[in-house]
Amino acid sequence: MCGICGTAIPKKLNRLVDESSLRIMRDALTHRGPDEAASWINPTGHVGLGHRRLSIVDLSSGQQPMPNEDQQVWIAFNGEIYNHTRLRPALESAGHRYRTHSDTETIIHSYEEHGVSSAKQLRGMFAYAIWDETKQQLTLARDRVGIKPLYYSLLPDGTLHFASEIKALIESKAVAPELNYNVLADQFANRYTSGDETMFKGVKRLSPGHTLTWQNGKIEISQYWQLDYTKSAEQLTEAEYVERFREMFRDSVASHLMADVPLGMFLSGGIDSSAIAGVMSQLTNDQIKTFSVAFNEREANELEYASQVARAFKTDHHEIIVTPEEFFASLPALVYQEDEPIAHPSSVPLYFVSKLAREHVKVVLTGEGADELLAGYNKYRVTMYNLQFGWGYEKLTPGFVRNLVKGGIGFLPGENRVKQKLQRTFLCMPPELRNIYFDNFAVYSPDAQASLFSKDTRAQMTETDPYRQALAYVNNAKADNLLDQLLSADMHTYLHELLMKQDQMSMAASIESRVPFLDNEMIEFATRLPVDMKLRGTTTKHILREAMKGVLPEEILTRKKMGFPVPIGTWFRGQFKHVVDDYVLSERALSRGHFDAAYVRNLVARHQAGENHAERLWALVNFEIWQRRFFDGETTQETIKPEKAVAMAMRG
Repeated sequence: MCGICGTAIPKKLNRLVDESSLRIMRDALTHRGPDEAASWINPTGHVGLGHRRLSIVDLSSGQQPMPNEDQQVWIAFNGEIYNHTRLRPALESAGHRYRTHSDTETIIHSYEEHGVSSAKQLRGMFAYAIWDETKQQLTLARDRVGIKPLYYSLLPDGTLHFASEIKALIESKAVAPELNYNVLADQFANRYTSGDETMFKGVKRLSPGHTLTWQNGKIEISQYWQLDYTKSAEQLTEAEYVERFREMFRDSVASHLMADVPLGMFLSGGIDSSAIAGVMSQLTNDQIKTFSVAFNEREANELEYASQVARAFKTDHHEIIVTPEEFFASLPALVYQEDEPIAHPSSVPLYFVSKLAREHVKVVLTGEGADELLAGYNKYRVTMYNLQFGWGYEKLTPGFVRNLVKGGIGFLPGENRVKQKLQRTFLCMPPELRNIYFDNFAVYSPDAQASLFSKDTRAQMTETDPYRQALAYVNNAKADNLLDQLLSADMHTYLHELLMKQDQMSMAASIESRVPFLDNEMIEFATRLPVDMKLRGTTTKHILREAMKGVLPEEILTRKKMGFPVPIGTWFRGQFKHVVDDYVLSERALSRGHFDAAYVRNLVARHQAGENHAERLWALVNFEIWQRRFFDGETTQETIKPEKAVAMAMRG
């Protein structure tokens, strides 16, 4: 795994790449590649590439930026190409001469042979930049589902800056940090930005499955791959589907073991990571190294299940418990690592387990992607039932009866769990996707945002519909059923955020993470599966459970999904109330004017009184930390000192 960056300046500007700025940009990514660093500037001085290397394959060579044979094509690459040895013979037969055994060189020769469309040939995870001296063209490319990150900024004069992480653009002063009001609605409803825009004005992400070409100040973005849920004409029996899935999954895990350094895996005790552990144990004679993380709180601890799987496959198992003091002391540094406000509290323990793993291995396999690919989240089942029953309920039940039912539910005690569940069903919500699906799982729904944001902020928000982008993915999906449409939207949005969390938290600890469920062939097979092979009644990920029978312990196969709960709400209400006081209620936070102060104070008071607003407060805390680090220019130590966090917790 590596970090890449670069700058391309139109010749007409008579300005050259600043070597020191390029070096600063590159070295802001040191955590992504602590093993080696190099930069290259083309002969005319208007294009520069930077690279930080974490050596995984072909340790003795493979240094980057890397040229082709005549040094007319140069590449900076981040990722792994799992089919590079299969592509190599055809490229050699076409006359391309290899000097290394690295997958990087295969990308160069494939580009020489097929041009920009060569990205289609690659099986793996990647983000790369290729400068073609003959064509005077820069090509950026990103893998199919966005496992590896790539950000860019095109200035009004045509200058292009790009990097694996946004901080590299900011630290080098290629981009001045400025809040992007256009994505606030999206961010505060969905926890992340759903399209190509980021929280920084003028900084965009290259969308997964796309290429960007730059020539003399002009860019062109093209899509080379898209999700396709069209069902195959080939009809298989259930047993045949399961067997094909089992073989394909085994092949994917095997391909992801490609490395010249020690590797292991993150083991949560859920079916996804357990399946990887089970298949890995069949593919290697070496003892697998597994790593797990948890909190002491019982509701946030899955170590019992992880240990059960570790015993079943006789792994070399390692565990770490994260204390709340460690959690909050590390938070500002991790917000900086993630570049944007942290969407999920689980990012923090992910960093700690990555640090633990780095003491033993350089590469880990993880279970990301299975839920979005195979309908693993309960929200899909809940949504399908709510819509199906809701349409009938609205059609057959008189309006006055529906109003009586809704009113009766509203009269239940405020913290009644039954009331809370009923209010999220068709009995209280219109049976429409915007309400039943998006509003139901939003942090701040559009109604809540009308109270949250100040008048000044709303005046600067040109986009106020937080679901616009996700609904576009639903409506434009190549799918003929609702479940696949929802999966397509999450593959474009929610999964992308999870992959960025996985990438940035593991790379912060200088460790490479790989995701075998998101292998190209796995994706293309799974998307075309009949929907009942994914969601069958109340059973999620049906085909995976069937494929793992006889491999995994029965208790793992049948256990309910736990996710990775973090007891944020309890902490905010107890000994870490001071975190909310500082980052949400302080004069410094409120004086920014982004939020309605009365609404925020009331929200905190309601949480302290027993209501659960943990996710909403988490969003506000992270937003403030992010502003202090990137806009106020504070160092991590100034934002919050670890010893201060511990001392305040002990006083609490």
